Amino acid sequence: MEHERHPAKARRHRVIGFAARLALGLLVVAAPLGALPARANGPDSVADLAEGLLDSVVNISTSQTVEGTRGLPAPSTPDGLPFQEFFNDFFKKPKGGADSEPPKRRVQSLGSGFVIDASGIIITNNHVIEDADEIVANFSDGSKLTATLIGKDEKTDIAVLQVKPNPSKPLKALRFGDSDKMRVGDWVMAIGNPFGLGGTVTIGIVSARNRDINSGPYDNFIQTDAAINRGNSGGPLFNMDGEVIGINTAIISPSGGSIGIGFAIPSDAAMHVIDQLRQFGETRRGWIGVRIQQVTDEIAESLSMGPARGALVAGVTEKGPAAEAKIEPGDVIVSFNGKPITEMRDLPRLVADTSIDQTVDVVVVRKGAELTLKIKVGRLAEAEEAAAAAEEEAGKEAPPAAPAAPEAPVLGLSLSEITDALRSQYTIGKDVGGVVITAVTPGSNAADKGVLAGEVIVEVAQEPVAKPEDVTARLDALRKDGRKVAQFLIANSAGELRFVSLSIDP
Repeated sequence: MEHERHPAKARRHRVIGFAARLALGLLVVAAPLGALPARANGPDSVADLAEGLLDSVVNISTSQTVEGTRGLPAPSTPDGLPFQEFFNDFFKKPKGGADSEPPKRRVQSLGSGFVIDASGIIITNNHVIEDADEIVANFSDGSKLTATLIGKDEKTDIAVLQVKPNPSKPLKALRFGDSDKMRVGDWVMAIGNPFGLGGTVTIGIVSARNRDINSGPYDNFIQTDAAINRGNSGGPLFNMDGEVIGINTAIISPSGGSIGIGFAIPSDAAMHVIDQLRQFGETRRGWIGVRIQQVTDEIAESLSMGPARGALVAGVTEKGPAAEAKIEPGDVIVSFNGKPITEMRDLPRLVADTSIDQTVDVVVVRKGAELTLKIKVGRLAEAEEAAAAAEEEAGKEAPPAAPAAPEAPVLGLSLSEITDALRSQYTIGKDVGGVVITAVTPGSNAADKGVLAGEVIVEVAQEPVAKPEDVTARLDALRKDGRKVAQFLIANSAGELRFVSLSIDP
């Protein structure tokens, strides 16, 4: 990602690097010519539409004071040259004298934003106004209004600003549309401030939906080929009814200019964040207290749940909402609050958007059967504070190493009961129980899956184990049932859990 602000920071419009480009797997396949609808070439004109919207889109200019340097970089010279003292004074001594502070300087950047409330509420990207000392909204009629920051959210890159409108020039607010109704191929229009040129209109289509560009935990971007460039950040993406269905925020580009791959935050996700920032000055996201991982085909097979879907619960926070709702490690959450969980990343977004203290239905797959549980959603910020306190409490010096206990080889794993000596050797937490892995055979299936010595097998096929014989007994039972894959619940030394599927087919 690149950002634009000043030389010490990256550019102001987020630019995605080449590796992310390869990971996204783009784009849209054209239909046969004979199947093209009558308006395949696009609308005849968007002039009337744009004319009614331009006044509500603003240029956001920011300025910031940054530390200066103490002088020019001195050339490399050998010691003892004539005029060495002159060189040192010229290049290293600040202009104000040896004891003066380095001069500070003002840097500026430009972005875009739009009015959503005639009282003076303006939306933009957080990275447009980040660390700014002064924020000014520049309107299409040439007027300028100083803006103050109401609230910002780094995880979704949204900021809410407030200006005081001139009574003689009332502001015109835009309205949000339903981004969930947008389909791949629908026409969209962007208005923004590319390269600081002023209000500019571009048009294109929705190229893809639900894009994950690895910029945050709640990625769910609309992808468009409408030209988005540096300076468009924070500007609106419209449908053909003039409704805002996205906030332009990132592009893929080797040069910083548009190559037809831009991304916008969907309005349905943005509105929830904006409402909270306006009301509280901060976000108040939901939390249920689970650690999750992707359900692979192997995991789905080992859990007898059919096609891979949902989010696999790898760990449950003690006394958290999920623990109170009797959700267990090994459960696969396939529905939350009536909405299906197709992929793992769907769950954090749905939970985050749920109101604090709201009780909702959660559907889990447990041992091949679906089970509906009720869960009362907690607040994420409180959970993060508790986790930080627990981590600080757990940070202790590792005890000295001790000799390993006897081992038994299973699926390329050398196993042992947890003894005090092994607990000290591998710094295994006192609350972690199971069968400790003392060695992993190189080239084995377990080694390929990243299993490490010092980790602990807690469960095999959702049954707890306490000694190596328990592991072998569970594997024998699975083989008799015709299973080819076993699901291991493995804990690291700190007790963090994850599921690993290992082949048991002889």
